[in-house]
Amino acid sequence: MTEAQLDATFAALADPTRRAILARLAKGDASVNELAEPFAMSQPAISKHLKVLEKAGLISRQQIAQKRPCHIEGEAMAGAVSWLERYREIWEGNYRRLDALLASMQASSGTGSKDA
Repeated sequence: MTEAQLDATFAALADPTRRAILARLAKGDASVNELAEPFAMSQPAISKHLKVLEKAGLISRQQIAQKRPCHIEGEAMAGAVSWLERYREIWEGNYRRLDALLASMQASSGTGSKDA
């Protein structure tokens, strides 16, 4: 995943309306009107959100007769998860080292976990 794709993914996910749209699409494909129902905004406003999600690769739209259902796409999200996973591993390593240091300090001071 390129930096530009990652930027687009995180920018798209930064908005709560777009996250709600993705949550709805995780349950199945939906039309623009179906996606607009729970929001107090116009269909054109929802369409703008959908364009951001589509540009980020998080959704796609198909042409089926006169309908254009939206479909969630996993590849862009998988790229973001992969990026985050690398940092999770770093943070977990830091926490393991901190836990080991605290255990060592408690052992050398003679205090047990009862005092914590």
